[in-house]
Amino acid sequence: MSNMPNPPATMLSISGVHTYYGNIEALKGIDVEVNHGEIVTLIGANGAGKTTLLMTVCGTPQAARGHITFEGKDITRMPTHEIVTKGIAQSPEGRRIFPGMTVFENIQMGAMSCDPEYFDQDYARVTELFPILKERQNQRAGTLSGGEQQMLAIGRAMMSRPRLLLLDEPSLGLAPLIVKQIFEVIAEINQTDHVTVMLVEQNAYHALKLAHRGYVLVNGKIAMSGPGNELLERPEIRAAYLEGGR
Repeated sequence: MSNMPNPPATMLSISGVHTYYGNIEALKGIDVEVNHGEIVTLIGANGAGKTTLLMTVCGTPQAARGHITFEGKDITRMPTHEIVTKGIAQSPEGRRIFPGMTVFENIQMGAMSCDPEYFDQDYARVTELFPILKERQNQRAGTLSGGEQQMLAIGRAMMSRPRLLLLDEPSLGLAPLIVKQIFEVIAEINQTDHVTVMLVEQNAYHALKLAHRGYVLVNGKIAMSGPGNELLERPEIRAAYLEGGR
C-alpha cells in the first residue's frame, strides 16, 4: 500500500526499452505503462519476451537502452536488491521456492527487506489468502504440490509489502480448479490489499478476463494493447490464443 497521499496515475513506466542476452536482442523498444490500482497483463507465445520484460523491471538483466521509472523514480540502472526496497516484488516463473527449507522459512525470506514489526500481521494476511500454507508451515517446501508451491511463491512475494506485484505464469502446469483459486486470490490482492499487479500469463482467457488492460508481445515488440475485455473480443487474439479451448 502506498504511503504517498496523491500518487501519480502512472506507477510503472517502461519507455523504449531494449534488452539483450549477449548478442540476442530480446526486447526491441518496449513501451508499457501500469497505472496505480490496475491489473495489467502481458500475453504472447513462448519466447515473445514476457519473462524478460519482468526481469528487466527487476534489474536482471538491466535494460541496454530506454528507461524504467517507478513512482516517478528512474530505476533503470538500480540493482535488484534496491528495487525490491522501493516496493516491487516478483513471483517468478517456475516458482523458485527454496525446496529444502520449510514453508515458514520460505515466507520469512520474503520479509527480509521489511520492518520485523509487520511480520505477524503480514503472515496472518498471507495465510488468510492461502490457508494451506499455515497447515503446511513446518513442511519442506519441496514436498508441496505444484499448486501449493505457487501459493507459497505468491505469499512469499507479498511478505515484502509490495505496491507492485509482478507475477510470471502463475497458472503454469496447474489443474483448472487451482488456476481458478489462484486468479481469485490475485483479484483479491488487487482489490482488498490495493496492490497493483503486472501479470505475465499464457492462459490468455483468464488473464484478459481478470486484467484492466493488456499488452500482446510478439518477438520482443508490443503488437497490440487495450482494455482486457476488448482484447478478448478481438478476432486475431481469439485465433492466436483462445481457439481450441480455454
